[in-house]
Amino acid sequence: MIRFIYNLFWPLGLLIFLPGYCAKMIRRGGYREKFGQRVGIYDDEVRKRLSNQRPTWLHAVSVGEVNIALKLANALRALEPDLHCVLTTTTTTGFALARKTAPPWIEVMYTPLDYWTIMRRAFSVIRPARIVLVEAEVWPNLAAAAHARRIPLALVNARLSPRSERRYRRFRFFVAPTFRLLDLVCVPERRDIERWAVLGVPRNRMHVTGSIKFDPDVQAKTHAVAASPKLDEGGSNAFSPDSLVLFGGSTHRGEEEILVRVFLRLREQFPSLRLFIAPRHVERLQEIRAQLGAMPLRVTLASEALTCSTADADCMLLDTTGELQRWYSIATVVFIGKSLTAHGGQNPVEPILAGKPVVFGPHMENFATLAKTLVSNNAAMQVNDSDSLERAVGELLRDSESRQRLVGNAHAALNEHKGGTARTARLVHELGPRH
Repeated sequence: MIRFIYNLFWPLGLLIFLPGYCAKMIRRGGYREKFGQRVGIYDDEVRKRLSNQRPTWLHAVSVGEVNIALKLANALRALEPDLHCVLTTTTTTGFALARKTAPPWIEVMYTPLDYWTIMRRAFSVIRPARIVLVEAEVWPNLAAAAHARRIPLALVNARLSPRSERRYRRFRFFVAPTFRLLDLVCVPERRDIERWAVLGVPRNRMHVTGSIKFDPDVQAKTHAVAASPKLDEGGSNAFSPDSLVLFGGSTHRGEEEILVRVFLRLREQFPSLRLFIAPRHVERLQEIRAQLGAMPLRVTLASEALTCSTADADCMLLDTTGELQRWYSIATVVFIGKSLTAHGGQNPVEPILAGKPVVFGPHMENFATLAKTLVSNNAAMQVNDSDSLERAVGELLRDSESRQRLVGNAHAALNEHKGGTARTARLVHELGPRH
């Protein structure tokens, strides 16, 4: 009955949210490509490639979840050499990253909308042997279709933000039947078991694995593979080895201006200081350049720095998607975006495993437990505003031993997630069909 009501009102909900959804796709670009896949329409080439497979279907929303899915897929491939996967993602940025980085044995597609007729078409083409959902993306019709076909359904890296948890608890009557369809739930920490159990997930289907996103084993391998950018190509020496670099990672609206003002004040004390900004959404680049153009500093793009001389640049903007990790190598201190002017925070693990000290604002709700652990173990610095950000960054720029101590403590704090990817892969590997 609940799913009947959901499907009855689904078209109305689509009409309400469609304008904003389309506007966001247009802003991010590339929305026309493979658009039919969102409504369960697949071209002949995709159908042919999938016709002889029973792939593992991995579903990831955007860039962060795509990275998790790819790490898990590689770990599964080590256990199952003949593994084939379908990786579906919702956003154009996630799709672009997946298509750029996924190996040939992974078919990258857009996520079908969760309407019963669309899901039925998607299942008839993909024909999955099992389905693995990343983080908290559990959709009623997808879960019901898997259950009806006796296809095992797993949720990995099962993360609940405070906002999502409040929303799910409020509508527990509606969401619990869907959560009860999950055959396997891999949670990052023991405290997560109780939170998911309240929402209807059977306790005997939950396992504490640690976080794939925070797994030092996998992250270290990824960093070893990712080549550092060579800024001296084409004669660029704007960010020389002697430069101190304040790095803003995954920044959101308002944070770029704060970083510039902090940078300009700190440069009076540290003449070699440079600023690097990697906005979370690359489509905001034009807006950011216009904003920074009114300020007393010389700005260049990272793509330009690799091809031409930018010896006099004060600030560099990352203008490509999916390359943030390899750019962390140039940083001296990293500010974690979406934590000062926006809520939620971004992942602090990548810069830590690149050997960089991190500073973040008061809003790390999406990484609340990790942020608390880092701060309490003197493994990161948390600030409240631009003034305290300036003081924290200045302290770290001034003292290399403090930087090294922060990074060392952070590595130690991440050890509880060590091996999380391998543990998750083994549980997914053992997941058998329903009887």
